[in-house]
Amino acid sequence: MEITNVSEYEEIAKQKLPKMVYDYYASGAEDQWTLKENRNAFSRILFRPRILIDVSKIDMSTTVLGFKISMPIMIAPTAMQKMAHPEGEYATARAASSANTIMTLSSWATSSVEEVASTGPGIRFFQLYVYKDRNVVAQLVRRAERAGFKAIALTVDTPRLGRREADIKNRFTLPPFLTLKNFEGLDLGKMDESNDSGLASYVAGQIDRTLSWKDVKWLQTITSLPILVKGVLTAEDTRIAIQSGAAGIIVSNHGARQLDYVPATISALEEVSVLVLLRLMLPESSLRFHIFNLQVVKAAQGRLPVFLDGGVRRGTDVFKALALGASGIFIGRPVVWSLAAEGEAGVRKVLQMLRDEFELTMALSGCRSLKEITRQHILTDWDVPRIAPRL
Repeated sequence: MEITNVSEYEEIAKQKLPKMVYDYYASGAEDQWTLKENRNAFSRILFRPRILIDVSKIDMSTTVLGFKISMPIMIAPTAMQKMAHPEGEYATARAASSANTIMTLSSWATSSVEEVASTGPGIRFFQLYVYKDRNVVAQLVRRAERAGFKAIALTVDTPRLGRREADIKNRFTLPPFLTLKNFEGLDLGKMDESNDSGLASYVAGQIDRTLSWKDVKWLQTITSLPILVKGVLTAEDTRIAIQSGAAGIIVSNHGARQLDYVPATISALEEVSVLVLLRLMLPESSLRFHIFNLQVVKAAQGRLPVFLDGGVRRGTDVFKALALGASGIFIGRPVVWSLAAEGEAGVRKVLQMLRDEFELTMALSGCRSLKEITRQHILTDWDVPRIAPRL
């Protein structure tokens, strides 16, 4: 079958993967309302295309934390990719490098930072949890630095693992022929397979529940790498992230795998991106979070970029995210589905399909570069009462 869009890879992966593995990648928390909403919310955003603009040349390139990439489409951290394909994170790293974009390596990868670095040149970020033993955290960060990783994506929405009922039913454990390679040689204990799932018990026992904003400051004392705070959904936390010296923010609900019934990330994005802009431009006493229709959100980019992950399956989704203030997006599940289906070639194809769709969306919307994508190019549910009287 000819694959014509990113979503078609999921059904192929479902047929190829063991049920326990597919369910681990696919499932969300509890009722999975947010899992569905991550996709559904994109469908409620419509376009306001401009016409009769010369779009014979389209430039999708951008700069993230000073690194130039070919497009604002990057790879999010997804754990244990060798469950999907024997080459796992190796294949993903090569595909990202080939597309001249960024890969984020999960700290729970089945390939180490050193092994991923050995695949060749590329711009890579390292996703990090903070563990009870800060020496372990320091070791992981130092290894990522030595391996040439360019930023730390600190995941902050997981003081405890969300309740993923599919994993509980399946008694999910990492297959015995695989290991969490970044932790080899570190004394973190063993997975307890007798309670919920092995992974849930393991993570719950090692991630530090006392994690707070002071730890963002502490990380800055042990590394010169920029720190992206991953898991922000509100203006309130955005303000604190700015004050804490974050280099960027990733609007994320952990792929809907943590707290169910939180907003879709695309629904939370504008609250965060507008706050970033206002915080940079106005004194604290002047902040008003009801100001949404601002085209100058782009002014904040390069100083404190805002990114998004969760639910992106089309190039149209990428455009909508940028119109709402994102500097770029990260994709997660499409990577593991395409990896399971076709290995490195599948991941390359996913990146290329999203790139092609995004380029087409830009052309049909009358945008020749990313800076021309504005809030005026889209229409959301909350815009209708504001725009209708003018029509």
